[in-house]
Amino acid sequence: MMTRDGCPENVLAIKDAIEALEGKWKILIMLSLSQNTKRFREISREVNGITDKVLSKELKHLEINKLIVRNEFNTFPPTVEYSITEHGKSLELLLMELYRWGMKHREEVMKD
Repeated sequence: MMTRDGCPENVLAIKDAIEALEGKWKILIMLSLSQNTKRFREISREVNGITDKVLSKELKHLEINKLIVRNEFNTFPPTVEYSITEHGKSLELLLMELYRWGMKHREEVMKD
């Protein structure tokens, strides 16, 4: 079936998924949050190599796509925690398959 913009519906769905998770950091952030709720610094430590500026931008993008939620607590100093949403949890199987494929891919590339 074609959409209004002329794209087949299956292409549009894949495009939406790629845009929600594109880049080298978003999937790693989602993997970090899949274990439990975390503060900014905890995510930063787990996602090795990401700058604070990029992490902040990626968290906002994931929040806009309803994959994570930002919870701000009225404490001093202010406390902010990030957690995965139910919608974000729907990626769990995809992340596990991506992990499995990545392990097999790593083995294949390292052969010889």
